[in-house]
Amino acid sequence: MTPNQQAFLDLIAHSEIGAPLLAVSDNGFDVIVGSTASHPHLFTSYADHPRQLISLNANLKSTAAGRFQILAHIFDYYKAFLNLPDFSPESQSAIALQLIKERKALADIEAGNIELAIKKCSNIWASFPGSLYQQHTNKIDDLVAAYVQAGGTIA
Repeated sequence: MTPNQQAFLDLIAHSEIGAPLLAVSDNGFDVIVGSTASHPHLFTSYADHPRQLISLNANLKSTAAGRFQILAHIFDYYKAFLNLPDFSPESQSAIALQLIKERKALADIEAGNIELAIKKCSNIWASFPGSLYQQHTNKIDDLVAAYVQAGGTIA
């Protein structure tokens, strides 16, 4: 994994999980959707996706889990597609990179075109600006700053 790819993965975690929750978890890899730093909901085994359906509000339920908030059915597909053994940090990162690749954003990340990469991935991560999910989105400037802080380079 290149430094820019790692920085983009850190940007996703910053956006989806947030620094306070990253600090009180296994760097986000064990976080279940709906968690907060003051009330973390963490899973204890990386053997499989935790598969917990969480009600976020009256209209929204999710099975998102891990550093990149991967849904259970997405995990099932990519576990088979990528021949992954479990829901470990390595497997979660491999899935995130595959999702980015499928959105044709890897070249943008390598070139430092982070705003374009974020836009291309906004249909995956609910916290990205432009997302159509019914959740809070982060500002592009904050995400770019998180990427640079994580060691990524900008074009």
